[in-house]
Amino acid sequence: MAATDSPITNTYVTNSGLSWKGKAPNMADEFVTLRITHEFGKMIGWQLKEGRDFSKEFATDSTGFILNEAAVAYMGLKKPIGEIIQWSGEPFKVIGVVKNLVTQSPYEPVKQTIFFINYKRLSMITFKINPTKSVPEALAKVEAIYKKYDPDNTFDFKFADQEYAKKFGEEERVGKLASVFAVLAIFISCLGLFGLASFVMEQRTKEIGIRKVMGASVSNLWQLISQDFVFLVIISLFIAVPVTWYFMQDWVHRYTYHAEISWWIFAVSGAGALLITLLTVSFQSIKAALMNPVRSLRSE
Repeated sequence: MAATDSPITNTYVTNSGLSWKGKAPNMADEFVTLRITHEFGKMIGWQLKEGRDFSKEFATDSTGFILNEAAVAYMGLKKPIGEIIQWSGEPFKVIGVVKNLVTQSPYEPVKQTIFFINYKRLSMITFKINPTKSVPEALAKVEAIYKKYDPDNTFDFKFADQEYAKKFGEEERVGKLASVFAVLAIFISCLGLFGLASFVMEQRTKEIGIRKVMGASVSNLWQLISQDFVFLVIISLFIAVPVTWYFMQDWVHRYTYHAEISWWIFAVSGAGALLITLLTVSFQSIKAALMNPVRSLRSE
């Protein structure tokens, strides 16, 4: 467990007026600053790139800074470890650099952040629950300790994963709506395809009867009828895939952190479209292929 002055899913304390070697004279600096206790790094699981973590074995860590990657780049430090940063007239020594932590908006670049030890004005306690214990049992024990030392205030808690998930609420709603409309679009397309297949079968009834009299098997007739529809789907894929890839690339690159669009997504989608087409058309094509040719040719 560790204490901080901001929640780890929404750090909102910023400071300015810091100075360091190489800072531009007219630079208006601004940093996200987070007061923490010694156990913060171990609790949150941050990854050190350079230097070391805070330790109670070093009394000088009370005037130490740990910077994130964004802060090092922002300050233009080539060798950050050991650098002295002046803040409110006091010198602070950089003892470590950690990889960027996404503690604010996941849609924007990580802001330059400074972590420092300070046991004053801490308002949040973040702790991990033993995964082998039930959550209600663990929270009950924590609440008992909380009320022992602070009986006048309500024990209020939130889960970090749920708080962070709220940041993606809009995207989740858009995703659900897109899924619903995609299913509706597929269903309507299947109805249209089914109707078109019925019409084609009606038009080619006599042709199918003649081919069957001439010795064509059900599988031959199914292949003959289905290949026309498959050919049209393949043509549509050659048109749709490049257009879709272009717009999807443009969409995902609006986000600072995004997944890459892999080729297998289009391969699976294309295979799914072909499978749906075959399943929709097969009912009518097999039905026509199984029809007695005498019935289809008796009017001739």
